[in-house]
Amino acid sequence: MEKKTNPFTMDFGREPVEFIPRIRVMNDLVEAFTSEIPSQHIAMITGVRGSGKTVFMTTVSKRIAEQGKWTVVELSPEQDLLESLVKKLANDRTLSKIFQHTQINLSFFGVGLKVAGTPISDPEVALERMLEGMKKQNRKVLISIDEVVNNQNMRVFASVFQILLRKDLPIFLLMTGLFDNVRALQDQKTLTFLYRAPRISLQPLNLGIMADRYQTLFAIEREAAMRMAKATRGYPFAFQLLGYFTWQYPKDPRKVRTLYKQYLIEYVYEKIWAEMSDGDRKVAEAMAQIPDGSIKEIRQILDMETNQFNPYRMRLIRKGIADGEIHGKLTFVLPMFEEFVKDSI
Repeated sequence: MEKKTNPFTMDFGREPVEFIPRIRVMNDLVEAFTSEIPSQHIAMITGVRGSGKTVFMTTVSKRIAEQGKWTVVELSPEQDLLESLVKKLANDRTLSKIFQHTQINLSFFGVGLKVAGTPISDPEVALERMLEGMKKQNRKVLISIDEVVNNQNMRVFASVFQILLRKDLPIFLLMTGLFDNVRALQDQKTLTFLYRAPRISLQPLNLGIMADRYQTLFAIEREAAMRMAKATRGYPFAFQLLGYFTWQYPKDPRKVRTLYKQYLIEYVYEKIWAEMSDGDRKVAEAMAQIPDGSIKEIRQILDMETNQFNPYRMRLIRKGIADGEIHGKLTFVLPMFEEFVKDSI
């Protein structure tokens, strides 16, 4: 039998052939943005590396674009976001006709629209005029920004976005980012409106659904498929990795496990570890020594009182590294992370 193409991927950000969508969360977000009276204009998607933030945002953007009357623009936080947005909107064939009709001269930005009148040089003014023209035609723009950081480009853009929103213009924003980067941007005194922005923290995938996919793709018994799913702990990147190597080496489970662990460490865990503070690492090291996650025992190792320990606990949970849902317990969310921590000590 001819071997089919591996449906799993090791690439970050690209929508894989085989992936598990978060249907309920996606439906809620699409409805919030596209309803006749939108309940929100901005959403911040957070999660640990490999949790599927980019794929989630891309899927939501596609679904919104399919609604009609929507233009989706992807921007990079490393660019001048305002100028880049002006140029991308102006180069859209449908929108360019609207801008020509409303006599918006964008020649200052190198846009070749033949329009009489004084060229607009301020990107904020240009955007306001462009969005006013779009609003009259019942058109809306969704901006997506992947992996936001607290830099000057983002701060300027967020400030202008807030102003445009107050003027009831048809502009919407989806952003992804690591918890620390999103929090740093929210902490800016002039951007307090971001605190009110809904934050979607991507949680582990459903193990039952993961097992269904493994069972179907590999034609294995349910029990074996569930063991595979549990080995990922619902972590999307782990779902891809384990599936990828199982597809490549179906008769060599030892090799699969070795490569699975190696790629988790090299692609994700080393980066996560490097970004953790010394205090977070010490807590993680103590957690790795307590298999059942007893907070009492973890604190005993660290010689910490509850009020000292709680900030670390909350930070690890918000970063998507730890799970504290069970009272008195703190365990790792990521598969094999405790093994990685023990090896790093």
